[in-house]
Amino acid sequence: MGAYILRRLLLMIPTLVGIMAISFLVVQFAPGGPVEQIIAQIQGQDTGDRLSGGGSDVLSQGGGEESRYRGAQGLDPEFIKKLEQQFGFDKPPLTRFLDMMWNYIRFDFGESFFRNTSVIGLIGEKLPVSISLGFWILVVSYLISIPLGIRKAVKDGSTFDVWTSGIIIIGYAVPSFLFGILLIVLFAGGSFFDWFPLRGLVSDNFSELSWWEKIVDYFWHLTLPLIALSLSAFATTTLLTKNSFIDEIKKQYVVTARAKGLNERQVLYGHVFRNAMLIVIAGFPGAFISAFFTGSLLIENIFSLDGLGRLSYLAVVNRDYPIVFGTLYIFSLIGLIVALISDLIYTWIDPRIDFERRDV
Repeated sequence: MGAYILRRLLLMIPTLVGIMAISFLVVQFAPGGPVEQIIAQIQGQDTGDRLSGGGSDVLSQGGGEESRYRGAQGLDPEFIKKLEQQFGFDKPPLTRFLDMMWNYIRFDFGESFFRNTSVIGLIGEKLPVSISLGFWILVVSYLISIPLGIRKAVKDGSTFDVWTSGIIIIGYAVPSFLFGILLIVLFAGGSFFDWFPLRGLVSDNFSELSWWEKIVDYFWHLTLPLIALSLSAFATTTLLTKNSFIDEIKKQYVVTARAKGLNERQVLYGHVFRNAMLIVIAGFPGAFISAFFTGSLLIENIFSLDGLGRLSYLAVVNRDYPIVFGTLYIFSLIGLIVALISDLIYTWIDPRIDFERRDV
């Protein structure tokens, strides 16, 4: 097992480099980069405040020759060169990529182009929201889905199974953001009730509350986003658990266990459970990454929760490359580590699995 873990850790290096290289080629050369963003601001084409905090210290204008940047006609070429130096575009692409990877290996992600703060500081600021959403989504969905999936497998074809399947399919078909809007209309000051808050993870007076009031306030703010986000994860995990248990229940070792006089609970949780749960565990890394980093973008915007999903989205829109690549690097690294942990959990649930005897 030690050799397998070492191989997996070593394979993370080329995997990370490949992910970052492909993303660099796609994103770095896309139109509308940071230099063009500043040019658009100067020309009065962008009156928003999304570029505040950086880049403005080199703003100057003047006549000049034709530039390779869209909308730069009439600007001094020396000014354009200063912009390129400020954003690091005065270096060849390969040099920029190698410098970036060297810094990322040391977990030095630099500073945001358009915010006067470090990328690590921004991620640390937004992380509590994403952790709150991701952790509780996983807990709620797995605590409900696994027992429900087992029950549906045991009662396969019954009225209970049919009705719950219908509800699950409807829940899965409804987009989480649409259900979130419905919850707001119904329970957050829309057309009906005003029972839940619509903004933030905690109340403005959170620091003044007692410890138990803080807990209540925290979950009060999380209730509607969690309900909206849990639908798809809940449906997928439930059906996956049910189908996995049905496949295992039909196997010969289950018939043998029942013939030995074991009751249904002993058969299900003593023999079937560890085999059936392998496929559920296999989907855990994807569910983990989705819940923490990708699945909550629209929900964060709808409920005004300033988390990592919204941060990454705004960074892509504004071409804030340090944030784009910094968050991508961290997400990819966490995903690879979680995938390795998932394999190790395999061996804990079923000791018969031996990764040393198979190719990586």
